[in-house]
Amino acid sequence: MTTEPHHAPRPTRVPEEALAALFAECLQLPSVGADEDFFVLGGYSLTATTLSARIRSALGVEVTTADIFRNPTVRSLRAALDSGREAARLVRPADRGAPVPASFAQERLWILDQFIGPTSLYNVALVLRLSGPLDQAALRTALGDVLERHEALRTRVVLGEDGPVQEVLPAPREAPLHHTRVTTGTVEEAVREAADRPFRLATEIPFRAELFADDTRAHGSEAYVLLLLIHHIAVDGWSNNRLTRDLGLAYRARLTGRDVPWEPLPVQYADYAVWQRAQYAPGRLSATALRQTEFWRAALAGAPEPLVMTTDRPRPPVPSGRGDQLPLALDPALHRELLSTARRSGCTVFVLVHAALALLLHLRGAGEDVVIGATVAGRSDASLDDLVGLFVNTLVLRVDLSGAPTVAEAVRRTQATDLAAMEHQDLPFDRVVEVVNPPRSAAYGPLVQVLLAFQAGPVEPPELTGLRAEAEILPLKVAKFDLTWELTEAFDGDGGPAGVTGHLEYAEDLFDRETARSMVADLVLILRVIAGEPDRPIHDLPCGRTAFAKSSGDL
Repeated sequence: MTTEPHHAPRPTRVPEEALAALFAECLQLPSVGADEDFFVLGGYSLTATTLSARIRSALGVEVTTADIFRNPTVRSLRAALDSGREAARLVRPADRGAPVPASFAQERLWILDQFIGPTSLYNVALVLRLSGPLDQAALRTALGDVLERHEALRTRVVLGEDGPVQEVLPAPREAPLHHTRVTTGTVEEAVREAADRPFRLATEIPFRAELFADDTRAHGSEAYVLLLLIHHIAVDGWSNNRLTRDLGLAYRARLTGRDVPWEPLPVQYADYAVWQRAQYAPGRLSATALRQTEFWRAALAGAPEPLVMTTDRPRPPVPSGRGDQLPLALDPALHRELLSTARRSGCTVFVLVHAALALLLHLRGAGEDVVIGATVAGRSDASLDDLVGLFVNTLVLRVDLSGAPTVAEAVRRTQATDLAAMEHQDLPFDRVVEVVNPPRSAAYGPLVQVLLAFQAGPVEPPELTGLRAEAEILPLKVAKFDLTWELTEAFDGDGGPAGVTGHLEYAEDLFDRETARSMVADLVLILRVIAGEPDRPIHDLPCGRTAFAKSSGDL
């Protein structure tokens, strides 16, 4: 293997003024002083991810989210970057003369599709509830504009000579928009039925739009539900607000007969896939890719596979994919306590939630070696910020809970795990699986059976002239993992804590609803202990079915 010369470490001189301006931009503040702490000023995991991407793009040096956690001020981060860094490996437009390979994540979903056939397991149902006079012609044209802007939404994945490749189809002038008339009592059922229809990845684009018009129209008002159904192969959580923002901009322009006034995107998803494959091409790994490969090989050597925990039923030979969800909410007061605890500990709320989840699984039979997957945005280049596409990566986080530690010590160990993983977060999950090479089974996915996902925020409705709009991701009755904990931190207009909301998605093959409910309650209990009783031994946590029955009630 060789290292490409342009990736070699080099002396750098990072302008302090430029770095301070990037801090202020990501924090949405007028200015940031050289010794002000990024996280005390309101930064958190996702804003740190944005900051690292903008530093790479603007200043041309490699920087990770972990660098920002370790050096949270302009002065300290500048010193770290000035110590010598590799040149940033930025995404650039690719030569489209050759077949465009699927990204690693696309390839994984394509292989699953080949193995199990078309399924709604990876459908993403973005639902927009609209009231007011809707111009359907303008909507069709606006949807066509969105498809033209984002190639990923009109890309089929097909088998090429050396594996799956992307086939980008021409943009339609107007997007196909199926129109269905329903009554108020049947609209939800109709939307769910449409959201459950699988895609055929090799023969159709991974995007459908269906408009449901409510014929009852109480008091003469017009009511619609617009379902934007997208296969996960073309979208991730970060993409949702890009999609709704662009749809609103296009609709407003088309309503007045104008072209859409948006700035051209610097790159497309296909360019990213070509770039990603080049970074990890066998025999041409960069120094960064080599370092990350060796890190994951060592970090996950001997990890338990699969993660064992107490379940209501034995694991079936092949999962059905059936699942359900339960809501989870932390009120603003607890959110505030967790933020204070995180700042005292030099970490983030994500680390505290990860620690709480590791403790929960430990108490439910997972032992002292607890492996959890966590999602990261995967947009390490600012040129990817505005793109719709599948960039999210999965980190495999392994926490050691041996030796009967206190809660505070468990948090410290979790923080060390998370920082090390974030420092090596660019290696695609599929390459990590190849490197670690765990035993394969049709009964569960490799390395990760429990997933923790912190989202970038709630889905924001598009701004549509003359219409009131509400947006949500429709929960489907599926489970991609044994357990998926999906959470979003909310902040008020002054940047203060407004609570954490989300849900637990659980596999019905393994868990009863009451068991899932008890796990939600126990996670909240553990978080309260982390915030208020950090010196408590982990074996003395007030959790489990008995504690749940006595203290929690219905959530």
